[in-house]
Amino acid sequence: MKGRDNLQNLKKSLWNSSFSHIYIEKRAINNINTKRILSNFKDATKIEIEHYKDVFCRGHQSFALQKNSPKLILAVKRDNFIYKGAGVCEDFGNSHFYYTSTMMNCIYDCEYCYLQGMYPSSNIVIFVNIEDIFYEVEQLLKKHAVYLCISYDTDILAMERITYFATKWLEFASRHPNLKIELRTKSANFVAIQDIPAINNVILAWTLSPLNIIKEFEKNTPSLNSRLESANNAIKKGWNVRLCFDPLLYVEDWQKNYEKCIDDTFNKISSDDILDISIGVFRVSKDYLKKMRKGREYSLILNYPFECKNGVCTYTENHSSNLVNFVYKKLLYYVPVEKIYV
Repeated sequence: MKGRDNLQNLKKSLWNSSFSHIYIEKRAINNINTKRILSNFKDATKIEIEHYKDVFCRGHQSFALQKNSPKLILAVKRDNFIYKGAGVCEDFGNSHFYYTSTMMNCIYDCEYCYLQGMYPSSNIVIFVNIEDIFYEVEQLLKKHAVYLCISYDTDILAMERITYFATKWLEFASRHPNLKIELRTKSANFVAIQDIPAINNVILAWTLSPLNIIKEFEKNTPSLNSRLESANNAIKKGWNVRLCFDPLLYVEDWQKNYEKCIDDTFNKISSDDILDISIGVFRVSKDYLKKMRKGREYSLILNYPFECKNGVCTYTENHSSNLVNFVYKKLLYYVPVEKIYV
């Protein structure tokens, strides 16, 4: 046993700490946001590069292995600042639904995360020219109101101590009343923005999962209780808070675990105080799933025999409906039907 422990310690020692190396595009070096980010990593090795894809998209990378020691890449986003909202995502009744990515990848390591099928690397890219994204949003706002999700392909709030991007987005939203933004997170980091007065056109959305799913499949993420405390603190400060039971996972004892998750949630948070709730089962692009399975060939979640329709893979209709209906009916004990989006 002692020899096994020594071997595990040796394996851990082989990995550099997170962000031990930071790659910086030459055109990003003098950006004020670059300088602020680098001030957090005085001991990191800094490496100048021409283009973030030279590092991020190089061949023969392992997304899963890189999670042991992710690197940071600071870049300038050149195009595609705003995207139309994907059909598999809930628009909550908003006509003009978009999302944007000021960062690529996430500090967490959820086994089911679609990013491992979307990107060739788990290193984190931060686009330091966030002001250019703001400009593009302003051009869009001249045409119509906008519902914008800013934290789909990352977790902005989890990175706030490094980037201050959540703060920048909130300040931007406060100046544009015809913009509504959703900031989705699994973090317990509301404390990073707690001194900012609540903004009516901003929604802070917490993704919630049962304890066993967090422990087994959401590596490095905060506990359910920590997320609930963070969400409740936001509510007390007057923020619009959304709760997201998404993705629902078809795992052993799922009924018992999701029932406890919902009970724990509303023992901590008053249903009267939340804006709304979203429910969604696990679903992913067929192409992404193929890459995800290759990177995690022993994953029970990813190797479920999914049904694929129109390029999207999800559980069988029977399993999907059982998951959604069970969680929906349980939520109705606490929340009026008009607050639940499926």
